[in-house]
Amino acid sequence: MPEEPEQAEQDTPDMAGSPETDAWPRELHSLWLAANGVQDVTDLAHLLYRALLTQPGAVVAAGARWNTQGLIYTRTLTTAMAAPDTRRPPAGERWAVSEMFHQRGAAASEGPVVVEQGALTLDASLWPGDSMRAFGDAVAVLECVFPLGDDRAALWVGLNAPPENLPVLRARLEQVAEILIASNHRLLVHRAHERRQVEDAFLAEASLQMDSSLDVEETLRRVARLAVPAMAEGCVVHLFGADGRLAPVAWAHVAAPAQEWLAEVSLNDAWLGKALRGASEQVEGALLRGADLSGGPFGPGSEGHGAAVRVVSISPLRARGRALGTLTFLHHSSDGVENLRMLGDLAGRAALAIDTSTLYEQRRRHVEILQRHLLPRALPDVPGLILSSAYEVADESLEVGGDFYDAVVTGDGRLALIIGDVCGRGAEAAALTGLARHTLRTLLEDGTPPGQALARLNRTLIAERSSRFVTALAAVLTLVPDGWEVELANAGHPRPLVRSADGEVVEEIKAGGVLLGVLAGSAYEPFRLRLGRGESLVLFTDGLVEARGVDGTFFEDQLADAVRRNGRGSSASDRLISLASEFRATGDDDTAVLIAEVRE
Repeated sequence: MPEEPEQAEQDTPDMAGSPETDAWPRELHSLWLAANGVQDVTDLAHLLYRALLTQPGAVVAAGARWNTQGLIYTRTLTTAMAAPDTRRPPAGERWAVSEMFHQRGAAASEGPVVVEQGALTLDASLWPGDSMRAFGDAVAVLECVFPLGDDRAALWVGLNAPPENLPVLRARLEQVAEILIASNHRLLVHRAHERRQVEDAFLAEASLQMDSSLDVEETLRRVARLAVPAMAEGCVVHLFGADGRLAPVAWAHVAAPAQEWLAEVSLNDAWLGKALRGASEQVEGALLRGADLSGGPFGPGSEGHGAAVRVVSISPLRARGRALGTLTFLHHSSDGVENLRMLGDLAGRAALAIDTSTLYEQRRRHVEILQRHLLPRALPDVPGLILSSAYEVADESLEVGGDFYDAVVTGDGRLALIIGDVCGRGAEAAALTGLARHTLRTLLEDGTPPGQALARLNRTLIAERSSRFVTALAAVLTLVPDGWEVELANAGHPRPLVRSADGEVVEEIKAGGVLLGVLAGSAYEPFRLRLGRGESLVLFTDGLVEARGVDGTFFEDQLADAVRRNGRGSSASDRLISLASEFRATGDDDTAVLIAEVRE
């Protein structure tokens, strides 16, 4: 709150005790109190001019405000008027201010400057139309020019006789000007604080929106949608491609018919391309307006949708020391565009979100590639059998899972099936997954029985001194006259199921054994069974049975019924995983399914 200005000691002794002298402190105090409650200094006009008209000989009080663009308004109040007469330029019209008065405004940049002049020496550029007639009865005018933020303002008091005590009038004009300066400063600080709060809230919401998705395309669309119309009428995001060129990847415009135009300009306009390259090399970007827009698709001289654009702001997108592209805003008004801090802050947050999404997408692709290398490219074609497999990643983290499976035809024409799970995720789990799968595949392909193959893998893992354990199941299928004979061994893996041809019976195979990589010298006893025509051997990892529904139950309780309803054929594994996915409300373990069905 501004301090109430001193005034009594500036009055000269011969004015003390007069009615006017006694009234002025009350007028000034009322003005000071009102100044601390208004939302704009113009709200003080009536009280201000009435106070000035209480001065001895005052017949007219007036004021004006202008800036580098021209006159903003003038106000005049005479003793015969009930309210001030306010004049403003019509919409779209500009009232110029003379260079002489711009110079007076510059001289008053630090505080009020008061001069005395005759009524006929007033600057006519400040009094459009017939508004100067209010000074017709004035023979002397006291003028006070002072700053109001970036604008300049002036107050005039017209007197019907030469002033008897000029120092007192000069002091009172300065006091009024100081109140207006302090009130305007308070309002500017308050508005800046409110604007900063709104900006911070917008940036916080923008960060939440952009960070809520790790999909690159969705992140780019959100950047454009957030900016329009909150910050501008149009927005375009350009990113550098592998060839080093900027290419538009997302755009938005407040006018739906302008979307296609904006896409075309963003992609093919040479002027915009040059401006983007220049701005991408700057620290804070660029603001283009007026003559800066000449020759381009924007501004009053252009055609179509671009004619409404008054300012183009371009901010570079940089994150983690890398130049990603540019963020361009199209503004139909110049109000508030000077806030490069907010534009730069939004661009920085957008760049970080885009870079995070891009890095996530790259890492996800790398994980997928690595995961595919840990699984067979295709299952073998075995006469008399239908093989199907499926794999689902339940954990969205960028870590390779430890589930694996394989199917290989042995040297003597039999079929070997492998399924297993390495504890945990990540690089170490991936390394053990590759070791376990390829070890079992090689041993079984060479004719090693399933139990012995698991024992050999156990010794290998013990020798590696791994801190992770492995579960695995190996089965060898041999064609016999009325079906297939199965020999399998289990090392701590979920027990397999056998589905009858008609689906009426689903039986769990009671085969078990010790986890791999835990106890040296573990042995794995073989279990033998026979699959008849139409029957299926269903192998799976623990992610299938550990899927938990909304009621807290596990899919394990419904597995037999799901296998019974699942049916047969080359897509049986996919259907079984889909049933578990529909059931799952929680559970972040990957799932692998491998099914061997005997043809009818």
